[in-house]
Amino acid sequence: MRVLRTAAVLATSLLPAACYYSNHNALEPAGRQADRIASLFWVFLVVCSLVWVVVLVFAVLAVARGRRRGVVADDPATNARMRRGIVVAVGATAVILTGFMIADFAVGRSVAGYHADARAALTIQVIGHQWWWEIIYEDSVASRSIETANEIHIPVGRPILIKGESRDVIHSFWIPNLHGKRDMIPGYSTMLWLRADQPGVYEGQCAEYCGHQHAKMRLTVIAHEPEDFSRWYESARLPARPPTDSLAQRGLEVFLAGPCVMCHAIRGTPAGGTVGPELTHFASRRSIGAGAIPNTRGHLAAWILDPQQIKPGNLMPPNALPPDALAALLAYLETLK
Repeated sequence: MRVLRTAAVLATSLLPAACYYSNHNALEPAGRQADRIASLFWVFLVVCSLVWVVVLVFAVLAVARGRRRGVVADDPATNARMRRGIVVAVGATAVILTGFMIADFAVGRSVAGYHADARAALTIQVIGHQWWWEIIYEDSVASRSIETANEIHIPVGRPILIKGESRDVIHSFWIPNLHGKRDMIPGYSTMLWLRADQPGVYEGQCAEYCGHQHAKMRLTVIAHEPEDFSRWYESARLPARPPTDSLAQRGLEVFLAGPCVMCHAIRGTPAGGTVGPELTHFASRRSIGAGAIPNTRGHLAAWILDPQQIKPGNLMPPNALPPDALAALLAYLETLK
């Protein structure tokens, strides 16, 4: 058992989580809000760079002229030029800062006030936990609501209303390619509008230090074409399929008889825990532990046996399963697609 546990844990070090994810980049916008934020950044960068160049040029000219001709402190003509220069510099600074303020205010209003046709919006509740994301797709028909974790699937071109909450400490929801940051404060609800303009996989991150495993609190947004999203949504609404082979059936028994059932829910089974992530379609997710490790068999075995080795401080305890029970549980979890 010790050899199996050691091998499983070592497997997690062969493929670091960092290489599994593509880098998220706020300067490669894929949505309307992110595009406006990126445009504001480029305006600030270009103007500030030009100001820096102008200041540098005048500083060099002043030093060169002072060395060549010397400085006459009481020369009226020189003093007049200096006063005019100061007035021009102060005026230019005021104009630039005012322009920055207007641009920032305009972009802020545009980003915060975007809610084109709210009736067509998809409403998703995102709840921050230490250290994972609970995702709930709201619907006026309760049976059409979906709960999942750490992955958000959205349709391209449709406005998305994110309702943010936190159940413990301050978290910050951030999908750089789609929008800026939005803090989630315990006891308060916040709203964020976003829209993906092109299909793709966009990585996100909690952007507020929230404890020991803050760096391993990631999430993924997957933007589908509308038809593909509809197929995904209908599939995600379905309960877990009953296992058909004997090994997976044994795995379900292991799951229901062990501590797993106390924390996790699987629709279509008696498991209804609410402490940890919902697992109905767990095998379809790209990662384990909110981006801590890829969702592969070896990494999953290591996570089940001793998640504290991978993500110290998370609420899931080690599970000292015999090899045959672990193999059966893995076979069952791999059917949850």
